[in-house]
Amino acid sequence: MKYIYGPVKSRRLGLSLGLSLTPHKVCNLDCLYCQLGKTKELFNKREEYARIEDILFELKEWLTSNPQAAKELNYVTLSGSGEPTLNSQIGRLIDEIKKMSTARVAVITNATLLSDERVRSDIQYADLLVPSLDAVEQDIFDKIDRPHPEIKVKDIIKGLISLRKDFKGKIWLEVMLVKGVNDELTHIRKLKEAVDKINPDKIQINSPVRTTAEQGVMPVDSEKLEVIREILGPTAEIV
Repeated sequence: MKYIYGPVKSRRLGLSLGLSLTPHKVCNLDCLYCQLGKTKELFNKREEYARIEDILFELKEWLTSNPQAAKELNYVTLSGSGEPTLNSQIGRLIDEIKKMSTARVAVITNATLLSDERVRSDIQYADLLVPSLDAVEQDIFDKIDRPHPEIKVKDIIKGLISLRKDFKGKIWLEVMLVKGVNDELTHIRKLKEAVDKINPDKIQINSPVRTTAEQGVMPVDSEKLEVIREILGPTAEIV
């Protein structure tokens, strides 16, 4: 299938069926740590990069062909090989998934478009959002996430704060830490200030352990990750 992957069983989401809403690497970031490789062209305009009708056709076919697995699904997860909120029809897709499946809907997003009220409205009926926030200072953000020139981290933070006010589901904020890039404790304390304003249900701390877009990207050692977890507070966990 072109748009469906999995299902995959994970500690975080249980049994999850993934849907990709864009072609490979249609994204507005070129993160150092991306496991899918380098983003050759940055996209920041919302379009229907993958036809929702085609995605829904595949999903219906999978649900029909795998009735037992369909009953056991914990989540249908919108993520895949690009940034899902770049697809302008994500809201319609979420609505249709809920008509077809009893599984909850999760959206894994880099959070870059959450400053747009229309994007927040489009994803309001998801059950779980997993947005990323790797940095709170623009120079560090530029270094680790290598964004489209229009993207500013201050707008991402404002978008996340606004999201928390409106969104009724769960928010698990993901922070990816790379050794020597965004793991200095002075930066982590500034990150903590932003996180307190965002008020996610969980903070999930990660560090790259698989092959990444760039060579020489190193994980933060476990002892330092534990110090960072303590700084970020009781809702933080290392995943």
